[in-house]
Amino acid sequence: MNLFVIIAKGGWLMIAIGICSVIAIAIFIERLIVLHHSSVDTKTFIYEIKSTIGKRGIGKTKVLCERMKVPIASLIKAGLELKDRSKQEIRTAVENAGKVEVHKLEKNLGILGTIAAIAPLIGFLGTVTGMIKAFMKIQVLGGNVNASVLAGGIWEALVTTAAGLAVGIPALIFYNYLVSKVDSFVLDMETNSEDILNLLKE
Repeated sequence: MNLFVIIAKGGWLMIAIGICSVIAIAIFIERLIVLHHSSVDTKTFIYEIKSTIGKRGIGKTKVLCERMKVPIASLIKAGLELKDRSKQEIRTAVENAGKVEVHKLEKNLGILGTIAAIAPLIGFLGTVTGMIKAFMKIQVLGGNVNASVLAGGIWEALVTTAAGLAVGIPALIFYNYLVSKVDSFVLDMETNSEDILNLLKE
């Protein structure tokens, strides 16, 4: 009995678990790529922006920020748009831009977290339905069943539980890892926001 046959024994709920696994992997890979392209040495970038403003002016600096697909560049660009306003207005613009960037970084993480939660539950549902079928078979046969018949029905039911856990556990690990990465981006933006404000006012 190969793996494909074992999976087939789990019934139609294995299709749902399989779909969950594909979505979880796709989200994890996509978010890894986004977070990788969003990472930059903030201190160095701010220094480069300051140098660019002095050499090439505000307009060229805005273009540079637009080309740099990193959150900190979006914050600086938002502040540059209001460079002649008060520091509080610039601060508000930077904070609002930060919220937008955080929302982008957190995209689809809710789906991944949901998959981590529901995949094991789908597996348990498969076990319950499988056990119901096994006991219905016992009733039909009037209780005249041997151990192999009962054991066969039980292990087939447990296949979905194993599959659900096999998807749910990695999905939870993926989710927590990505959340920690997003949190590090948020902390970086918060800790450097004052430097950005000082740069813009200068």
